Amino acid sequence: MASQENNQAGESKEEKIGFHKGSLATLAKERQELLRIVGVVEQLMQIHVKALQDLGVDITAELAGQQQEQQPEQKQNKPSVPIDDLLQ
Repeated sequence: MASQENNQAGESKEEKIGFHKGSLATLAKERQELLRIVGVVEQLMQIHVKALQDLGVDITAELAGQQQEQQPEQKQNKPSVPIDDLLQ
């Protein structure tokens, strides 16, 4: 009787391990897709920046002003340790 309870607890543990491993695999694929999307967005942004430069618009001053406004917000929202470091 006790061995059956231990076996059931072991199966439950194995199921939990499988669930978490599957979740991590899915999330890793999601992260890869997100990075691919970010790359596409970055390319599109570069195209628009080049088009603005060709039209004679100096966006470096505008970007510098926006970055200075965003820096205090980023410091508040930035986690102290990246999630990748926690998972390894």
